[in-house]
Amino acid sequence: MIKVFIIAAETLDGFIAKDSGHSPFLWTSKEDKQHFVEQTRRAGVVVMGSTTFKTLPRPMKERVNIVYSKSQNFEGAETTQDDPITLIKKLEERGFKEVAICGGSSIYTMFLKAGIVDEIYMTIEPVIFGSGMSLLTEDINVQLKLEESHTTEHGTIFTKYKVLNTLI
Repeated sequence: MIKVFIIAAETLDGFIAKDSGHSPFLWTSKEDKQHFVEQTRRAGVVVMGSTTFKTLPRPMKERVNIVYSKSQNFEGAETTQDDPITLIKKLEERGFKEVAICGGSSIYTMFLKAGIVDEIYMTIEPVIFGSGMSLLTEDINVQLKLEESHTTEHGTIFTKYKVLNTLI
């Protein structure tokens, strides 16, 4: 069975970006960037929305990049409009064992609501924005179990949660 995980970074006050054009690669720690690369390369496939993809300098190397888009094609990426369950089934048929859901808020929400997310890797950076974009775009009740947690000497906190269930 394929494993689906969300990977995200947020500020201490709970924001994943200042606005839709603000890339986490601009404000997250070197350790978070390294963690992101390790986890997503292991998965081999990354899924994100078009707004998130546009914040990248280029498609992620050594990974299949899948972008949710209704009208645009992106160089170096596959596009989809499939619902999350259909997309995950197609990726499993292609032989993938893991899928990294990389944002943004609407994509995280869509996959959590579909009830197919197994784990969440959340980095909490010692940064405060005061306002910005939340992890999710709507109310959702997800029960989690903390499986791992560690802090770097600079105060970045890495966590790994198992998703127990999603109650909408």
